Amino acid sequence: MRRREFITLVGGVALVRPLAASAQQPDRMRRVGVLETQAADDPEGKDRLAAFGQALKQLGWIDGHNLQIDTRWGAAHADNSRKYAAEFTELSPDVVVAVGSATVGPLLQATRTVPIVFVAVPDPVGAGFVESLARPGGNATGFVMYEYSLSAKWVELLKEIAPGVRRVAVLRDATLTSGTGQFGAIQAVAPSAGVEVNPVNVGDARQIERAVMAVAGSSDSGLIVTGSALTVFHRNLIIELAARHKLPAIYPNRLFVTGGGLISYGGSIVDHYRRAAGYVDRILRGEKPADLPVQAPTKYELVVNLKTAKAFGITVPSTLLARADEVIE
Repeated sequence: MRRREFITLVGGVALVRPLAASAQQPDRMRRVGVLETQAADDPEGKDRLAAFGQALKQLGWIDGHNLQIDTRWGAAHADNSRKYAAEFTELSPDVVVAVGSATVGPLLQATRTVPIVFVAVPDPVGAGFVESLARPGGNATGFVMYEYSLSAKWVELLKEIAPGVRRVAVLRDATLTSGTGQFGAIQAVAPSAGVEVNPVNVGDARQIERAVMAVAGSSDSGLIVTGSALTVFHRNLIIELAARHKLPAIYPNRLFVTGGGLISYGGSIVDHYRRAAGYVDRILRGEKPADLPVQAPTKYELVVNLKTAKAFGITVPSTLLARADEVIE
């Protein structure tokens, strides 16, 4: 059940264009590329694209009518991201929507002219994608998934729902700036929370399974799953391993909890897609990415799965349930 929206920093630029502007249709078919991190058969990826297409339609852009959307599915493989980045450079679309740091990096290496709207990127300044949040300055702009300080909140919430946790494995993608940044924020607050944290570099499924098995033998162990294309891609495996070993785990967004995970706190990538449609609209109508500020999330969601908590033998504090935006029973 939906409880409330937790409103945080709101970007200062409105995304929805006036109806009169949206009604002005161009005299040629425009082309938009989407470079996804997930596999083509992933339901989450389909939901993202559906939200994106619906938001564009509300702004006057209809796929197959005055707009052609070309989607490429990276399936969380770096080689795919590089290949499709080069392909989009050759196609020269009017704008490319890129999901996560793992796709934006290759795109910017391939082109500094094709406009890029990114979503779900934690630290675009630190990664070198933009000069600043207020003035991106190049051919890319978009939406920040969260600040690194949010990662510290994961430690707090994990201890609140599972007070006995003392040893925590942190699943991250160490090839990304965000992987290091998220772990740094977690590591900084771990001593005050009374936990020992150890980074686990996420690669393939076998590596994830070995890492979880290494901490599964202790009754005081838990998991923090950081945000990355790899953790989302391997989410079913991670959730299944946590359930098998009854490891309390906190995840970066509700997608994991609706799939059976215990608790999550973070932004919504689907919401990012809806907002990205507004920037795509503005770029198609002549504005430049360099002049469109990078925007922060408009809300963070706390989601708890009571069914999973019961299976783990965890009694969720009433104070935590009262703060939850959604409780899955």
